[in-house]
Amino acid sequence: MENYNNNIKPQSQKKQKWFLSLVFSLLLSTLLIVVSVSFSSNSARFYNRAYVQNPRPKFVEQQLHVLSTSSEKIPRLAYLISGSKGDGDSLRRTLKALYHPRNQYAVHLDLEASVQERMELASFVESEPLFKQVGNVRMVLKANLVTYRGPTMVTNTLHAAAILFKEGGDWDWFINLSASDYPLITQDDLLHILSTIPRDLNFIEHTSDIGWKEHQRARPVIIDPGLYSVRKSDVFWVTQKRSVPNAYRLFTGSAWMMLSHPFLEYCLWGWDNLPRIVLMYYANFLSSPEGYFHTVMCNAEEFRNTTVNHDLHFISWDNPPKQHPHFLTTDDYQRMVESNAPFARKFGRNEPILDKIDSELLGRNADGYVPGGWFSKERNSNLGAPHHVMTNTSKLRPGPGADRLKRLITGLLSAEDFHKSHCI
Repeated sequence: MENYNNNIKPQSQKKQKWFLSLVFSLLLSTLLIVVSVSFSSNSARFYNRAYVQNPRPKFVEQQLHVLSTSSEKIPRLAYLISGSKGDGDSLRRTLKALYHPRNQYAVHLDLEASVQERMELASFVESEPLFKQVGNVRMVLKANLVTYRGPTMVTNTLHAAAILFKEGGDWDWFINLSASDYPLITQDDLLHILSTIPRDLNFIEHTSDIGWKEHQRARPVIIDPGLYSVRKSDVFWVTQKRSVPNAYRLFTGSAWMMLSHPFLEYCLWGWDNLPRIVLMYYANFLSSPEGYFHTVMCNAEEFRNTTVNHDLHFISWDNPPKQHPHFLTTDDYQRMVESNAPFARKFGRNEPILDKIDSELLGRNADGYVPGGWFSKERNSNLGAPHHVMTNTSKLRPGPGADRLKRLITGLLSAEDFHKSHCI
């Protein structure tokens, strides 16, 4: 019995020690929790006092923002000049009429053109002495198949913009033109006037009143063979109709525009996914170039108040408009000049009106460049294959075209309803 009692006593002492250890641990844990909660509460109050006016973003998208525009006095432009089968000569002519060493150029001849025609244009871009000297003209070698009625013109525009972002340096505006477009003012005129306006502005003709286009373009579903074929053919229709989206408003307008660097960066990066969602919707939309950029811009908070409702073109349409505008002739010359627009379309190949524009508005000889302040005085800008020695490329020599463009832009920006007419 004595041995039994002796065994019980150590076990009882062990239990007491274990119990005391447990109680001590609980007390210590409770104390640590109380101190931690108190510290966190004080830290939160301090945090709220210090940062109440600038809370941390809840989503990663809120940490992304539109980059500021260039601070250079004279802007830089990025051009896409595109064409199709038989447009090689027109592209060369339009490119020379638009050339300025401050700008960047992407030239695209689509897959409908023969390999020989594309190679001839690529050889011209590569071997032209002035282009080689400055290095600001590049041809899109991996050509796309482009159909105006489908989304491939949009994808081609985004492709060229991506190339110009990667290789073209820091530019301020992107302008899309075709081989049937032509300038009505010099680049010195254009750069001079653009240097006086905010660089976040987007010149894009647009409206939310899509009217008949809702039933003829938005609700039908089309398939563009250009998305998967190497041969151009017209779009075909799906029998099923669809409803108009309610997550964003549809806008429509001109397919020709001058877009700011920040907006195109947003379209390519698409950090809140709107550009990609809208692009997928317009993949089955008839004549999507007349709506994609307009819809993205007017549904994006950062850009909806940057629009100027004009496409900077003189275009002669039927009334009501048809799918394509009239071809311009010498009979349209005076109206073109009086429009004050910097560009016009649609021109046929080697039309006499182009020679008239060269001689009377641009001061350009056949196969030459448009004179400007960037040429040295010792060289002749109208030589067919010049070896120019350039002086200061920021030196501009604006002419009458600058006065015309100033009247147009001043009228647009000073209109009473300008700030009320964004994206309506």
